[in-house]
Amino acid sequence: MSKKYDVIVIGAGNGGLVAAAKCAHAGKKTLLVERHNLPGGSATSFVRGRFEFEASLHELCGIGPFTEGGRELKKIFDELGVSEKIEWTALDEAFRMITINDEKNVDYTLPTTRKAFIDRVEEYSPGSREKCEKLFDIIEEANAGLDYLGTIQNFSTDIFKKIFGTYSDFINSAGYTVNEVFDALDLPQAARDCFGGYWLYLGTPLDEESFMHYFTMFKSYIIDGPVIPKTRSHGISTAILERFEELGGEAWMNTAVKKIIVKNGIARGVELDSGEIIECDCVISNASPYNMYTKLIDSADIPKYQLKKLNSVKLAPKGFSMFLGLDKSAEELGIDNHSYFIYDTTDTARQSQLTRSRAANNMQAAVCLNRGVPGCSPEGTCILYITSLFTGDDAWNDITEENYVSAKREFADRAIANFEKATGTRIRDSIEEIEIATPVTYARYLDAPNGTIYGFENTGSYGIVQRVATDALGKKIGRLYYGGGYGTKSLGFSPSYTTGYEAAVAALKNLEKEAAKQ
Repeated sequence: MSKKYDVIVIGAGNGGLVAAAKCAHAGKKTLLVERHNLPGGSATSFVRGRFEFEASLHELCGIGPFTEGGRELKKIFDELGVSEKIEWTALDEAFRMITINDEKNVDYTLPTTRKAFIDRVEEYSPGSREKCEKLFDIIEEANAGLDYLGTIQNFSTDIFKKIFGTYSDFINSAGYTVNEVFDALDLPQAARDCFGGYWLYLGTPLDEESFMHYFTMFKSYIIDGPVIPKTRSHGISTAILERFEELGGEAWMNTAVKKIIVKNGIARGVELDSGEIIECDCVISNASPYNMYTKLIDSADIPKYQLKKLNSVKLAPKGFSMFLGLDKSAEELGIDNHSYFIYDTTDTARQSQLTRSRAANNMQAAVCLNRGVPGCSPEGTCILYITSLFTGDDAWNDITEENYVSAKREFADRAIANFEKATGTRIRDSIEEIEIATPVTYARYLDAPNGTIYGFENTGSYGIVQRVATDALGKKIGRLYYGGGYGTKSLGFSPSYTTGYEAAVAALKNLEKEAAKQ
C-alpha cells in the first residue's frame, strides 16, 4: 500500500466535512475524499445568469452570533474554529402556512420564540394557551433528555434513575407519534395546525411521524431560532474545508472511492476509482448506509445484522425543487414572508396521500431568500425557491426520456400557479431564470436512493430513540463509522453536522484505545 493515514473520510458532505475537521483538529493525519469538484453535497450553490441560487438550505438553527453558547451545533463550530469564518442573518419569523383546497382554508403566520409563538396561537385558537404551554414544557424536557442521552458513555442504575426521574417526559413521549401527543393533551385543531406546520420539512404525516424527531426540529426553529448564512450554505462548506486544510488535513476533490477495504471484519483502507489503494487506521463514511453497503463493501464482508437493519427501514419522500430568479423585488411583487408552507389541507394523512401523485399534489414549501438576506440578488430582483415532496414510487414511475422534460415543466407550471393562488401575488411574468430539480436530479447528483431528500423515514416505531438503540445492537465492521444524515438523528443540515462530529469522536476514542495497547 502506497499511502497511510490515521483516518480516511469518504464524502465532503456536511457530516464528512465536520468529521474530517474534528479528526484533523485532534492532530490525526486525515484524508477527505470527494467525488465532486466542490465540497458540501447539498450544502452548495449554483449560478444561473445573474442569480446565485442556494441548492438546499432554507434556514439553519442553533448557531450564529445570536445563539447561546450551549447549543450543540454552535459548540461544534466554535470548537473547530469555523464560527468566525461565517456571517449570519437572523429571522424573527417562523413561517406562514396557507391551505388552498381544504373545507375551511387557513392562513397563519407564526413567529419565533416560545412566548411569541404561543401568543399567536392563542389568537388563532382562543383558549389553547394552557395546553400550548404544557406542550412546550414537554418539548423542552424531551429535548433535554435527548441531549443527556447523547452524553452517556456507560449505562448504570443511577443513569436509568435519572432518565426516568428528571427526564420523564422524554421517556413518556419517545415512542409516540406527534398526533398521539396532541391527542393526549386534547389540543384544539387550530393549535395542532400551527404546531404541525413544519411537517413538510420531514415529509412523514403526523399520525406516523416520531414526536421526538419532529419536535427536535421544531424546537430548533422556534426556541433556538433560525439563521441564514449570508454567502449561502456553500459558504459554510467552504469555511469548514478551509479550516480542515489549515489544521493539516488533505482534501482530494474529483476523487471517487470504489471500495472500502475490509480485512478480518475491520476497515483497513479504500480503493479509488483509479485503482489506487490507500491504507488507514479507520474509515468514516459520509456516503449513505444504503450506498455504503450496496456499492462500497463486498457483500461477504457485511454483517448480516446490518443488512437486515437496512432492509427493514423505509425511504423518506423524494424531492422536487424549483429555483426562480425574478426581475422584480419582493416588495414590488408583494412577497411579504420568507417561508411559506402551502398545503391542500391541514390533514397531514390526507395530504401525504396526495403526494403519491403528480396530478394531485399541490403541497409546497416556498422561500424568498431576499426576505432573509436582502442583498442576495441584484437590485430590483429577488430569488424564490419552491420545493415539493413525493411519497412512494408511483408519482414519477411513468417518466421516460421522451416525456421527462414536459412532465417536470408541467408540474413546475402548476406549482407556480399554486403559489400565486395562495399568496395573491403574480410572479409568472417576472421569471428571468428558472432551474428545475426532480427526484431524478437528486438521485443523479446526490446518489440518493430513489431521489429521496430526507434519508430514512422517521416514524413512531423508528424514531431517534429507536435508532440509537438499534445502532448499539448487532455485529459491525470494525473501525468503520457512519457520519451523515441517514443515521440516528436523520437527514437535515444540523443532524448531519452533529452526526459527523459524533462519528469522529467515536473514531478518535478507538484510536486512543488502540494506541494505549501498543
